[in-house]
Amino acid sequence: MDNRDSQDLTLAPDGRPAGEQPRWRRDFPIDAPEDEYVARRDFTKFMVLTSLAFAVGQWWIVVENFFRRKNPRLPLREIARLDDIPIGGFLVFDYPETHQPAVLMRLDESRLIAYDQKCTHLSCPVIPRVDEGRLYCPCHEGSFDITTGRPLAGPPRRPLSRIRVELRDRRIFVAGMERGSV
Repeated sequence: MDNRDSQDLTLAPDGRPAGEQPRWRRDFPIDAPEDEYVARRDFTKFMVLTSLAFAVGQWWIVVENFFRRKNPRLPLREIARLDDIPIGGFLVFDYPETHQPAVLMRLDESRLIAYDQKCTHLSCPVIPRVDEGRLYCPCHEGSFDITTGRPLAGPPRRPLSRIRVELRDRRIFVAGMERGSV
């Protein structure tokens, strides 16, 4: 005997009895008595397990960042000769890997500075303006200080990642990154 109250059931639009309805209509009933409810205990268990998965994922990111910062040293790589870049000039190169643009600027006779070329706001490429003492992001009128990488104007709030530069026998080498350094 069926415990459902016949008043709570609606008739299918085609008028056929419930046993003759297509499978999809039986799987997705529109009547409240035919619908299966999820118990609060099952819902709570699902929410706790999902929250736990998110928490573990966040801790994994923290651990990865810790080890990445602990060992930030990348292999020494030659970029150019000092004579190839005029004073006040710049050079765009890929570092640490291909398709990761970086920019090297020669500020005076022996002072070189390099940054990741991606703006910290939305990863637009920054353009060196050595004569103005800044790196300019044309996407949202942002700019960064050329000597520290700190944001000066616009929406960027974090400094650019600095690339360590070494000068040996008038050859320019890069030797790692300092994320968000100032």
